[in-house]
Amino acid sequence: MGPLRALLMLLSGHRRDAASLLPAGVRVERDLPYGADPAQRLDVYLPPGRLAGPVIVLVHGGAWALGDKAAPGVVVNKLAHWLPRGYTVVSVNYRLLPAADPLEQARDLARAIALVQQRAPSWGADATRLVLMGHSTGAHLAALLAADAELAQLHGAAPWLGTVLLDSAALDVVRTMSGPHRPLHDRAFGADRAYWEQASPLHRLRARPAPLLLVHSSERSDSADQASRFAAAVTALHGRADVVPVPLTHAELNGQLGRDPEYTARVNAFLRSLGLP
Repeated sequence: MGPLRALLMLLSGHRRDAASLLPAGVRVERDLPYGADPAQRLDVYLPPGRLAGPVIVLVHGGAWALGDKAAPGVVVNKLAHWLPRGYTVVSVNYRLLPAADPLEQARDLARAIALVQQRAPSWGADATRLVLMGHSTGAHLAALLAADAELAQLHGAAPWLGTVLLDSAALDVVRTMSGPHRPLHDRAFGADRAYWEQASPLHRLRARPAPLLLVHSSERSDSADQASRFAAAVTALHGRADVVPVPLTHAELNGQLGRDPEYTARVNAFLRSLGLP
């Protein structure tokens, strides 16, 4: 089994649908289009009732080439935790390599956020209380949009309340590509330094972003280093960026959020600091 196939299986749980694991009373709107491509789709999980509650937008990982919005590791524990608290949870698919490079994927995410913000009132959700949450390469895409508000706004997305980045080691793409790195990074970013800078959240950071929570596995020095340096750059712009090491693996940081009590409590503390339940 190749490394990319193994990663896909890890992230997607063999692509099993999570519908049978949803909390009681949850309504689901599946595969809503935000673009013409079949990959430009999102799923909306609605809590019982119409509470005008906040929104979490989830962005899956997968080496910019794999992954799926309905994978149990992406959604199941997060739905079980946040839906009963009145959150609407949205999980986004986007075009993957080789059809779309990381910058195009970030543009897809901006388009998806724009649709969520437009449609939220019809779901009984509050678009002004939206948090973006990405894991791994999904965290890279979320960080790109958080770092460069214009990139998001060009595709219709209004500012959101905060961003949670789960274990990205691609916040400084130039540094990643300039040293030892995996073949998956070559597939994503190529050999052009100018493109590395365009696709690097650290290099696109120009103004203070909305508050960020940067979670990293305490087992990964690369993601720890990049989280710390990105947070320092945000702080230099008088912004807020909290760095939280967690003693879980890269995959567990995604799948155990909503289940692991201590880890989930730290994410909840960040959400409460934004005025969310």
